[in-house]
Amino acid sequence: MKLVHQINLAFGVSLALMLSITAVVIHYVLLNHFIDTQKNDMRTISASLTATFERATTISVLDKETLVADVPALKGFVIPALPGIQAVVTDDAGNVLTESAGPAAAAVAIRAAAPATAAPVDDAAAATAPAPVAFFSTAVSVQAEPATVSGTTATSSRETFLVQANPIPQGTLTLYTPINKIKAIEQELLVRLLLVFGAGSALMFALSLLITKRLINPLVQLRTELKKIKARCFAEVQLIRTGGEIGAVAQAVYDMAGELNKFIHVQKQFFQNASHELKTPLMSIAGYAEGIRDGIFEAEEARKGLDIIVSESGRMTNIVTEMTLLAKLDSEEHIFRMGEVSVKELLSETAERVNPMLVRRGLTLHIACYTEEAALVIRGDQDKLLQALLNIVSNAIRYASQHIYIQARLVSGRIEIAVSDDGPGIAEELLPYLFHRFMKGKDGESGLGLAIARAIVERCGGRITAENARRGGAAITLGFAAAGG
Repeated sequence: MKLVHQINLAFGVSLALMLSITAVVIHYVLLNHFIDTQKNDMRTISASLTATFERATTISVLDKETLVADVPALKGFVIPALPGIQAVVTDDAGNVLTESAGPAAAAVAIRAAAPATAAPVDDAAAATAPAPVAFFSTAVSVQAEPATVSGTTATSSRETFLVQANPIPQGTLTLYTPINKIKAIEQELLVRLLLVFGAGSALMFALSLLITKRLINPLVQLRTELKKIKARCFAEVQLIRTGGEIGAVAQAVYDMAGELNKFIHVQKQFFQNASHELKTPLMSIAGYAEGIRDGIFEAEEARKGLDIIVSESGRMTNIVTEMTLLAKLDSEEHIFRMGEVSVKELLSETAERVNPMLVRRGLTLHIACYTEEAALVIRGDQDKLLQALLNIVSNAIRYASQHIYIQARLVSGRIEIAVSDDGPGIAEELLPYLFHRFMKGKDGESGLGLAIARAIVERCGGRITAENARRGGAAITLGFAAAGG
């Protein structure tokens, strides 16, 4: 099953379950609320009628009539019709004194629901008199007796009533109302609530479809772009523009494709440049070797040809050695032995190594440390960092006119080593590619020295940059985090 269908199915099931539970809870909450409201109304009405009967008793006493004489006087008194509520007044013997206007079947049913506490006076009273009930609100389920209406017999049925009984001077006042009416109102409201829930569910489901579509579509597009990467079509990968975490992943995939494309391009360029650099000395070696073999070069010319063969062989050896070193720097981890390196010692050893070249070219090397020696400590492989500095300083010696400067300082928690010269500087079109492999200046040799320096510096956690100094000449800066910083 597709992810979009799984998400929609999970959301739909969760929504249906949540709304079902909510509907059941609301059903019982509404029912209890209506019942409680009806109970309160019945208590209020019962209290009002009780007060009315108590006033009637008081008047009888003031008229010097006995309470016994008042009781039968209530027979024939009709209690006002109450909305949805029936009322019955009974004496202590269970005889009906008066009742509100309403269906006779309801009175029969409520009287049948309560146990009798006194024997009825006669058969006629037994058919109509309700037995007293408990003096609190309760729900009573009764089986109604068959009742004759207009010469026909009504089917008996079980019905639930809500009862409120209060003692009065004349006997007992009983109020009752069928719960079925309350349930009907509650069910009508519940139906409307379910309609609202249904409309809301449809809207929520449509919204979920829209949201999942917005989420899944970028993933589908991203899968297409990943297939391009699998097919090594890195240049064809497009950026999927979307937000959130998916947008971040899409940006990472796009950047990865760009880096892989650059890597492939560099690799192709590397092999092209390497073949070119090796092809030139090989042609010289082959040409002079064939000439000497065929007798074309003799005596002094043959000796000169042999010198060229030796020179070109040494150049090829250097190129192969540097290419091998670059390959190791890119792929092997164990060739680096990390430790704390004193910058001052590193610069002193560099000066000793390049001193013969300086003397031969008549140049002066200036070394300056603008920070205490204890603070100029970096972490890296000392031998590899020495080789990187030798490559950079050798490159400066090749182009310097008279002076070369090496300066070390601590700037914002980072140690910077700057190597500059007073030569013609770096051509502007060459600056962006200065540290690429086989990128050579006017008097360059193999074009691998600065590439090796960059690989070493970056493997030691540093950064290398190149620019033209303001006073003239080239300036190459190495930046490292201070050890322990």
